[in-house]
Amino acid sequence: MKIGYARISTKDQSLHLQTDALQKVGCEQVFTETASGAKSDRPELLKLLDFVRNGDIVVVYKLDRLGRSLKHLLEVVALLNQKGVGLFSINDAIDTTTPQGRLFFNISASFAEFERDLIRERTLSGLEAARARGRKGGRRAGMTKEAINKAILAEAYYKEGKLGVNAIAQEIGVSKMTLYKYLRHRGVKISSYTKTSNENK
Repeated sequence: MKIGYARISTKDQSLHLQTDALQKVGCEQVFTETASGAKSDRPELLKLLDFVRNGDIVVVYKLDRLGRSLKHLLEVVALLNQKGVGLFSINDAIDTTTPQGRLFFNISASFAEFERDLIRERTLSGLEAARARGRKGGRRAGMTKEAINKAILAEAYYKEGKLGVNAIAQEIGVSKMTLYKYLRHRGVKISSYTKTSNENK
């Protein structure tokens, strides 16, 4: 017996493309649900796994409809194998009911895992090399509490005409753009702070 499984991520999407394809290849029953790729709670998938019996074939439009990750996909396929159930993917030309199909699936999964490890290794190596050159990865940190306190003080100085924008930015150790952003949050009109004192021209 062929049992189909179709999944969409949001209610705005349509299941018709998947269900039409599943029925076309002879699925007698189709389990459908709406769940994001990363969501672990998939009640319809659990129903399908409980429903299938030895000799059945689970059919999906694409492999990414079934597993939320490579690890999860392998776990699902392992469970199907234990129950004597095959897996057929229409778009990926995967058929685990044949020795060749099982071999191809395992090789594909191994290469995908290998590629992910390489990407992770290259990323870590890049970050390590950047740190060795004195650079830190990730988004540049914003203003610290200490910097904000300094900015408040510097703002008061500026209103007294003692400091210009460049001097304020240098004093608290941030760029002029970061300082402007901070001033906007405080409700300060930027135009009134673009003029710098003679010492900052």
